[in-house]
Amino acid sequence: MNLPNKLTLLRVLLIPFFLLFMYINIPFHYLIALVIFSGASITDALDGKIARKRGLVTNFGKFLDPLADKILVIAALTVFVELDDVRMGAIPLIIISAREFMVSGLRLVAADSGVVVAAGIWGKLKTAFTMVTIVGILFWLSLYYDFSFGIPDSVTDAVEDIAIPILIWISTALTVVSGIIYLKGYWNLIDSDK
Repeated sequence: MNLPNKLTLLRVLLIPFFLLFMYINIPFHYLIALVIFSGASITDALDGKIARKRGLVTNFGKFLDPLADKILVIAALTVFVELDDVRMGAIPLIIISAREFMVSGLRLVAADSGVVVAAGIWGKLKTAFTMVTIVGILFWLSLYYDFSFGIPDSVTDAVEDIAIPILIWISTALTVVSGIIYLKGYWNLIDSDK
C-alpha cells in the first residue's frame, strides 16, 4: 500500500477515536478530539497532493479518499447536533448528507458510463470550509469547557448563538452550491429522458 493510501486509511481509523473523545467525559476530551480531527483533516490535504505529485493515484485511493472525507465530516456534524453546547439543528446535517449521497450516486452513474467525476473547485472549497468550521467549533468547545477561562456570558452567547450557526449555514450553502454545480455538469448522465 502506498503512502497516500496509508494516509487515507489513517483518516478512516482516526474517526472512532475522534468520536470516543467527543463522548467520553475526561479532562481535555474536546482538546484531544480537536487534535484528532485536525490530524485527520491534514491527511486529507496531504494524500491527494502526494498521490498526484508522485504518480501514485490508485482506484483504492479514488474510492476511499472521498468516502473518508464524507464519514469524517458527517460524524463530526452528527455529534454537534447531539451536543447542547453547539447550536446546530438537524436540517444542515440532512442537507449536507443528502448532497454527499447525491454526489456519490452521480459518481457511480458516471463511472458506469466511463466518466470520472473529479472534485471541482467548489467541492474543494466546501470541504475546506466545512473542516475549518468543525475545527473552529472544536477549538471553542475545548477553550470553553476544557480550560474554563471564565469567558463572559455575552461572548459565549455570541459564539454559540451567532458565530457557530453562521459558520454551519455557510458550510451548508457551499454544500448546496457545489452539489448544484456537480448536477449541472453531469446532468446528461442522469437525464430522465435517456
